[in-house]
Amino acid sequence: MPIISPSDLLLPAEPGLRALARELYALAAEQPIISPHGHVDPGLLAEDQPFPDPARLLVVPDHYLTRMLLSQGVPPADLGVPSVDGSPVETDGRTVWRRFAAHWHLFRGTPSRLWLEQTFRNVFDVDTPLSPATADTVYDALAARLAEPGFRPRALFERFGIEVLATTESPLDDLGRHAKLAADGWGGPGGRVVTTFRPDDVVDMEFGNWSANVDRLAEVSGEDTGTYAGYLAALRARREAFAAAGATSSDHGHPTARTLDLSPAQAAALYDRGRRGLADAADAEAFRAHMLLEFARMSLDDGLVMQLHPGAVRNHNRWLHARHGRDVGGDVPQATEYVHALAPLLDAHGNDPRLTVVLYTLDEDSFSRELAPLAGGYAALRLGAPWWFLDSPEVLRRFREAVTETAGFYNTAGFVDDTRAFCSIPVRHDVARRVDAGFLARLVAEHRMTGDEAAETIVDLAYRLPKQVFKFGGGPS
Repeated sequence: MPIISPSDLLLPAEPGLRALARELYALAAEQPIISPHGHVDPGLLAEDQPFPDPARLLVVPDHYLTRMLLSQGVPPADLGVPSVDGSPVETDGRTVWRRFAAHWHLFRGTPSRLWLEQTFRNVFDVDTPLSPATADTVYDALAARLAEPGFRPRALFERFGIEVLATTESPLDDLGRHAKLAADGWGGPGGRVVTTFRPDDVVDMEFGNWSANVDRLAEVSGEDTGTYAGYLAALRARREAFAAAGATSSDHGHPTARTLDLSPAQAAALYDRGRRGLADAADAEAFRAHMLLEFARMSLDDGLVMQLHPGAVRNHNRWLHARHGRDVGGDVPQATEYVHALAPLLDAHGNDPRLTVVLYTLDEDSFSRELAPLAGGYAALRLGAPWWFLDSPEVLRRFREAVTETAGFYNTAGFVDDTRAFCSIPVRHDVARRVDAGFLARLVAEHRMTGDEAAETIVDLAYRLPKQVFKFGGGPS
């Protein structure tokens, strides 16, 4: 069996298609990275301090990795994941790394292994295959790189070719780290590092400490959240502050895609029940659904793009949540309905080109059945890339196959890496570009697209479309 060169990673195995894909990939590979949605800590770039040891950089914060080991009986505490209940956790980076390497075989065939191997090779220039026997060798090579000035966050940002990176913050964040970035010439409107308005913790009544968070919202906004009208004013004030810090979008991580257009009196009654601690699960769902309409109206006023990330059942692993808190691998996807759920929002604003709503899903079955027909029929809708549990090469391919016939390429929004792992950003974008090169090569080979059209399209997908959709300037001509 012929060996495929690492340069042909993920490109079609058939020689003729591979040659076409190589040419297309070369065009995409030279494009800057637009990263419009992710969870990198802005303090990383604001402070520009050296990264910690390899384990704390690559293993401890990566719930893709720690949840797999938990499934095989290795508790997160043994991997250094901080606890919220006071239970002890491993603090020695080398010990964590050895435990991780001892279970490296668990990641065969997974995108996590692909991303990490490419990160070792392309970011750190470490070619030694990871195994229990090479754990210390790889650790020491990575640690030596991390000690070099060229591996500080801002230096890597430049080397990665990132043009814009959007982080994600709560309205309760004082945006101080973004202020420092702006002062250093890195942030602010049109900057290289911008924020995203993520209001879940002050919108979702089932979020821990929701009412206390709303009190805090009053403090940071200077508005009285004792009334529903004051609450809306506070949210508008924070959106204004986020826009001043460079935000071009909001993000909404609701359990479902449901939207609801309540009267002001109905919404105020729901809000009041929540503030008095009397809201039940149905009230919380109705309030979340209504607030998506409110945020759409705010977007028409302030221009922020809406991102909707529904479908995650948060903290399904209750033991994990109790011991280690949120966002450590305890969430799972659920089936998500869009056609009826989004009807109130689309009835009100779906045909208004001033509004942009980028839809994501954790329910792959909805790509061709619901999402592509919706995006192909409403001016306000764009499709976000496969996300989270779906961000593998296989699903990226299936996404193009499922949605292109109905939504085309230009009702999609480009790739988003959605990562907390800063060093994986170029790797994840590279994977998406390789997959798109293979898909477009097939269309050319089947005489469904000319080579010139494919060349233009792959640059649009990699660079121009996300710039246009997320309002970073530029876009397809």
